[in-house]
Amino acid sequence: MKSAKRLRHWRRAGRNPSLALKLLNYLCPLLAAKIPFGRLNPDVPQKELYLLQLVSRCLARPGKGPTQVVRRQLGHTILLADSFTMCQTAFTKTLAQIASDPRVTVRRAGPPDPAGRCVVYWMQRAQRVLDNSALDTAVRVANFLQQPVVIFFAPVPFYPHANLRHFVFLAEGIPQTAAGARARGIGYVLRRYPEHSLLKFCEEVKASLVVGDENPMREPKCWRELAARKLTVPLWTVDADVIVPSKLLAKEQYAARVIRPRLQARLQEFLIPHPNPKARVEWEKPRRLSVLPDDGSADITEGWKELDRSVQPVTSFHGGTDRALTLLREFVTGKLAHYPERHGKPELDGTSRLSPYLHFGHIGPQTVSLAVEQAKVPRQVKDDFLDQLITWRELSINFVHFNPLYDSIESAPDWAHRTLAAHAGDPRPRSYSRQQLERAETYDDLWNAAQRQMLHAGWMHNYMRMYWAKKILEWSPSPAVAYQTAVYLNDKYFLDGRDPNGYAGIAWSIAGKFDRPWFDRPIFGTVRYMSGNAARKKFDAERYIEQMAKLA
Repeated sequence: MKSAKRLRHWRRAGRNPSLALKLLNYLCPLLAAKIPFGRLNPDVPQKELYLLQLVSRCLARPGKGPTQVVRRQLGHTILLADSFTMCQTAFTKTLAQIASDPRVTVRRAGPPDPAGRCVVYWMQRAQRVLDNSALDTAVRVANFLQQPVVIFFAPVPFYPHANLRHFVFLAEGIPQTAAGARARGIGYVLRRYPEHSLLKFCEEVKASLVVGDENPMREPKCWRELAARKLTVPLWTVDADVIVPSKLLAKEQYAARVIRPRLQARLQEFLIPHPNPKARVEWEKPRRLSVLPDDGSADITEGWKELDRSVQPVTSFHGGTDRALTLLREFVTGKLAHYPERHGKPELDGTSRLSPYLHFGHIGPQTVSLAVEQAKVPRQVKDDFLDQLITWRELSINFVHFNPLYDSIESAPDWAHRTLAAHAGDPRPRSYSRQQLERAETYDDLWNAAQRQMLHAGWMHNYMRMYWAKKILEWSPSPAVAYQTAVYLNDKYFLDGRDPNGYAGIAWSIAGKFDRPWFDRPIFGTVRYMSGNAARKKFDAERYIEQMAKLA
């Protein structure tokens, strides 16, 4: 049958029940398998879709006639090919249901590109395949669309305050992430600056929709806003590195006692195992697509002339999900039972040491929380650790998410501003420059030991972080200078620096954030004070100093 004659034949189907029945019987085998998933096969000729629309009009007419005839003869088959319009409605509703997850933020709305061939997961903060809500969302959408999903990971040298130490740790996790992705039928494309453009990549692979992970930090948040403006396909971001989605708290929470009950009320809803679904359609890399090897053989920093290479990698921590899971198992089976009495003693190895892995997203808080929940230790022990991991960590993320001044003394509460200003002119018995502090050249052996741990291990025990920051306030010409110095050192040397936890810790120590006024004293005013003598009563300071001397 000639094309023109066939089209006239199809138009008559919109008015002829008998012909509509015959044509539906022809169409159903072609389209039925696709319609239940809410998406018609893009390979089906457009004329056949046009026919289905014409027949839909016939079926939609009220009264006796074609609808009854066709339904009586086709039975349940008509449910599969009732109409193109109904199919599109179901399609929209299903996508809307996925997007309604409280973790999801639709940054660029709209339907997936009908010419798209895959769903892109733009990986940044959550650098893992295991228990990753953002990746799971991308897989759900891709499975619904019957398309493959591909991870796009492209490190850049201009990430704020990042240096060689950070990028080496980051790169150590890439081979495990790539292998884990392939095990789930997911593609993994590694690129580096200057070939880091998300827009260019989406054009190359013909993305139908992009899913990214959330990041409350200032610059990454701007990158997501920029991508939403420039992409031509929908962009969703998913809050994958918290237990309770940050946006549900609505505003800045001012203390642990305030946020704790609000988080606890939501744990049953959100602290649940991840499905980690596999992709139904496996990714096949286009022949001409440019990628870097993801087996660890490529130097992702090659050619980055402006990268700070003065801060060398550490040997005490190695990146990757496998290493994070090993540390988690060691903590749960050997350290957790003694956590309440040992976690405050820097000379003892009593903490999980997972903060660098949580920062880089090599492990997620839900993985850690569920492992602790399953441990055979008393309930109080679990609660002590989970209060640190959930309450204090998510309070820090909430602080950065809702307070744009998170890395400035301006983030201090009003009472702290007043008391620090009142004591701004107090004489400093000792004063050190930023360079002296950086080189651990102070009179205080305990503080120097903490600084050496930062310099050579890229990490510091939490108690010592508080002592470290408060002494910087004591030895600096002003609270603002102290805050800037602490942020500078935190971001430069810590593997888990440039992170909400670090900024919240500095704000607590120097600016009284999340704390209350204490007794008035010189320099500090009513901001809580910590002394070396008090620290020595809490733990074996001399042993800690000796350990850090060996580390250096």
